[in-house]
Amino acid sequence: MTLWKPDPTFYPSPRDAAAAPAEKLAYVAAFDRSANRPDALTVLDTDPESASYGAIVGWTDLPYTGDELHHFGWNACSSALCPSAPHPHLERRYLIVPGLRSSRIYVYDTKDLVSPELVKVIEAEDLGKRAGYSRPHTVHCGPEGLYVSALGGYGEEGPGGIAVLDHTSFEVLGRWESDRGPQYLAYDFWWHINHDVMVTSEWGTPSMIEDGVVGESLLGRQYGHRLHFWDLRRRRHVQEVDLGDQYQMVLELRPAHDPRKKYGFAGVVTNVEDLSASIWVWYEEGSRWAVRKVVDIPAEPAAADDLPDVLKPFGAVPPLVTDIDLSVDDKYLYVSCWGTGELKQYDVSDPFKPVETGSIHLGGVVRRTSHPAAPSERLSGGPQMIEVSRDGRRVYMTNSLYGSWDDQFYPDGVGAWMAKVDTAGFTLDERFFPHGDDFRGLRPHQTRLQGGDASSDSYCYP
Repeated sequence: MTLWKPDPTFYPSPRDAAAAPAEKLAYVAAFDRSANRPDALTVLDTDPESASYGAIVGWTDLPYTGDELHHFGWNACSSALCPSAPHPHLERRYLIVPGLRSSRIYVYDTKDLVSPELVKVIEAEDLGKRAGYSRPHTVHCGPEGLYVSALGGYGEEGPGGIAVLDHTSFEVLGRWESDRGPQYLAYDFWWHINHDVMVTSEWGTPSMIEDGVVGESLLGRQYGHRLHFWDLRRRRHVQEVDLGDQYQMVLELRPAHDPRKKYGFAGVVTNVEDLSASIWVWYEEGSRWAVRKVVDIPAEPAAADDLPDVLKPFGAVPPLVTDIDLSVDDKYLYVSCWGTGELKQYDVSDPFKPVETGSIHLGGVVRRTSHPAAPSERLSGGPQMIEVSRDGRRVYMTNSLYGSWDDQFYPDGVGAWMAKVDTAGFTLDERFFPHGDDFRGLRPHQTRLQGGDASSDSYCYP
């Protein structure tokens, strides 16, 4: 009799995930800004005992050009063990990779492969006709299927929202929302899975992002500044919480990993009144949801001659918090300040009173801080997408945000680099610095770690 066992990289609890073997590979999406060459999935060796540690060991070109790979995710993860929608015999095997500009979605097999192999292409028309969406952005493996957020509507600006794909066939099942209420702008989404709560955030419609920051929209406070709370099981909008329209671009969401807890963190790119960035906590207050600002990160004054055109009128560099990540034990929040070129670490053991405990500078609009592995090389870009290992000992970061935005804030070239921080001393690993020609002219964006990472899984057991 054959005994089917769950994938060993599915973890019932955050504690189990943190105790699992360390990742030996990192998958990194990289894109060609000119759209003349295909984007690629690159694979890096993250095993310190390996002779090729820190090097790109796998590479898969996409079949088309002009996709602009951005965020991507696994087909299945620890939520497959949840009793509300169990799928214990799935494998964490396929990477679901959307093209943010093309609206295609690619499915890549990673099993027993160094370079992932393409197994399916979901065309933009399939996504549009079946779910009504375009510009797929974020992928999460969740209850009853694969969830993919999208920024735009099909053939129109909006509303954006969430499409659901089948776990095994990867067919588009349809639109997730049964009643979206006032929600129109879309970006990230996550959930408190044990409590049937979905949380979504807002960026902008395709025309507001694809050619860079639109100054009139930013100063007109038209980018997203709300969080939305949903009944996850019934797929209905429950509550909208407005942070205030000066807080433009409410992007990344990171809920507590402990499934008993109902709070999480949201990052805000900028305050149009002073160019500061901020971190907010959402939490339950009685029978309603509330938010509270818990971190302010100020802009840094700078000479106009040192600034790109988009910032010259302001005489300052905004932090531009474009990513955050919460360690699996819910103790540390990592915050990328892409404008000032800084990765910050906060102790969030008390989520309402974060304490800054570490800071590393790399790149930055003005600073251009070098990496210790190449001290003479002034870096462009800054810590942008960040990913934390399950055990919390390593933080990986890449430097490109989005092609048109790269060009606005780093007009002399954003470059290409990836770095790793060892959290024990909060120091850069001098052995891990793939950069420049290593990425063959492409710009690296999001990272996914073999076996899961701090932003890929949700758990149903404490």
